[in-house]
Amino acid sequence: MSNDEFRAAMSRLAAGVVLVTAQEPPLDPDDPGAPGMEDVGMTATAFLSVSLDPPLVLVSLREGSRMDDLLDEQPLWAVSVLAESQRHIAGRFAMKGRISDRLLFEDIPYVRGEATGAALVGGALATLECRTEQRVTAGDHTLVIGRVLTAHVPSAEGGPLLYFRGRYRQLG
Repeated sequence: MSNDEFRAAMSRLAAGVVLVTAQEPPLDPDDPGAPGMEDVGMTATAFLSVSLDPPLVLVSLREGSRMDDLLDEQPLWAVSVLAESQRHIAGRFAMKGRISDRLLFEDIPYVRGEATGAALVGGALATLECRTEQRVTAGDHTLVIGRVLTAHVPSAEGGPLLYFRGRYRQLG
């Protein structure tokens, strides 16, 4: 089986789309002129519930990606379950060779999570704040299992943003 055959087969599985966020500490904490914490975000479709008791979720990250490296150091992170009207946010944070995360967050409404300080997207269908419990290497990805610290359903409007056959979709 080729990578293309596997990718084509898996593209037939519809998946919800989330934005994973965390805060990155300054590169040089001893430099008084260095910026404070920086927001980092990544679009993900490999996100799922693992356990109700305790409340656990899992996100799959490409090994060596910026988010994988950050969550190896930073145990606190958040997830915003994107609504169908937030396709532009998903696309923005999924771009290869994208601009800095600071500019990506610039015109997106968000609030800071009370438990993690991470950005929670306004208008998301649900938001969760997590603390990493376990990291598991699986092929070319890292499975990050997080304990859910907070869960909110701020918006009951609209349907979920889905990813199917290589494109963002909506129900209906």
